[in-house]
Amino acid sequence: MATGRDSLYIGGRWAAPSSSTTISVRSAATGSVIDTVAAAAPEDVDRAVSAARKAFDDPAGWSSWSGDDRAAALERLANALGARSGEIARAVSTQNGMPITVSEMMEAQFPAAILRYYAGLVTEQDVEPSQPGRFGGTTYCRLEPVGVVAALAPWNFPQTLSGAKYAPALAAGCTVVLKPSPETVLDAALVAEAAIEAGLPDGVLNIVPGGVEVGKRLVTHPGVDKVAFTGSTDVGRQIAEACGRLLRPVTLELGGKSAAIVLDDANLDLEQVGQALFGAMLINNGQTCFLSTRILAPRSRYTEVIDVIAAMASSSVVGDPLSRDTQIGPLVSSEHRGRVEDFIAKGTSDGARLVTGGGRPVGMPDGWFLEPTVFADVDNGWSIAREEIFGPVLTITPYDEVAGAIAIANDSDYGLAGTVWTSDPDRGLAIARQIRSGSVGINGYMPDLAAPFGGVKSSGIGRELGPAGLANYQVSKSIYQL
Repeated sequence: MATGRDSLYIGGRWAAPSSSTTISVRSAATGSVIDTVAAAAPEDVDRAVSAARKAFDDPAGWSSWSGDDRAAALERLANALGARSGEIARAVSTQNGMPITVSEMMEAQFPAAILRYYAGLVTEQDVEPSQPGRFGGTTYCRLEPVGVVAALAPWNFPQTLSGAKYAPALAAGCTVVLKPSPETVLDAALVAEAAIEAGLPDGVLNIVPGGVEVGKRLVTHPGVDKVAFTGSTDVGRQIAEACGRLLRPVTLELGGKSAAIVLDDANLDLEQVGQALFGAMLINNGQTCFLSTRILAPRSRYTEVIDVIAAMASSSVVGDPLSRDTQIGPLVSSEHRGRVEDFIAKGTSDGARLVTGGGRPVGMPDGWFLEPTVFADVDNGWSIAREEIFGPVLTITPYDEVAGAIAIANDSDYGLAGTVWTSDPDRGLAIARQIRSGSVGINGYMPDLAAPFGGVKSSGIGRELGPAGLANYQVSKSIYQL
């Protein structure tokens, strides 16, 4: 990785950056600088898009390769990433505070898995099916790659959410310029190493780490044909406005404020369902867009639900993200922790009842740690129930009838995910169908890489993963042979 510290991956090789600007990489657990890497400048975006454009437009280039040939290259990339899985997991956990057990399960494994999934999908796809023309002759309904893709990934699941973009884009025959978040750049350098080892053709994948100006240049660059972004709703709106003016297709996977509807027949034995509850509500230190952070409890079991959720949160092990015992690591930065603390203070001032947590753990003066926090008696109109906090903060609100719970769940600007907790799977499925969101889990939540993922309302536009993820990077062309 040393070659990547002072260089950028552009055009299939390490290249000197246009400026001497660097990114200081900090440990979320200590707050100290652990490395510095080269930062891209807007001029480097120009170079990267030019390289991607050349690789796409070449008549014998990546877009002209057969699905089988592209799939073979994706398999090589998956193998090269797999060989670096341990390094990737440690890099991610060190930078953003993700517990190592989560990064080993997700960040170290998902990119290779999704590369292999799309390698299989693209070899099976008929990209030029034909049908008899309604007025004679033959109509060919051809699928072609959309072109050069600008992929902007966030810091919370940097490898998973990058892979969800570049894997289907590359499989479709697109070329990619990837902008990782400045908070997570060490793992991005490992992806570049893997691409070199896999022998990806020059310009097919380019990586330009940087901040806001780099992102703006990439999104609006005239050489880009498609934008894919995961991040905050506020930034997503800005990107959507820019792409709207340019008539440029865009996929946006944005924020969430998902509800967990606990039914009166739900199993609340923590020994049996504690892991599922934690995974749906607190995984990755609460820094996860799909988490069910608004818990809706039947009034008949309200006290019991509060006790169970409080016990789960208060018993979670807070500690070093590289320790295998840790369940809750530090937040990604001091600034982000301050934002979450502001929400906690606002919840208290609005009148919510603080059940557990709310402060910084005793004995952890370094790093950006925060106690898992649970509020009860929360009105769905308060800011802690309306806005995405993106930290280990849960709210509990009572309801009387199931119809009321569904109404509260849907009373949100967001619509990304949600969960239903019940001992009756059919009842859970019936309620899940009434929740207005892009996905719902029953008695747990785990996205499926073979199924579409995305949101409605302020949670985004379009879908990633599954066959829909591949379709994002293809355009249809009808050829009428008369």
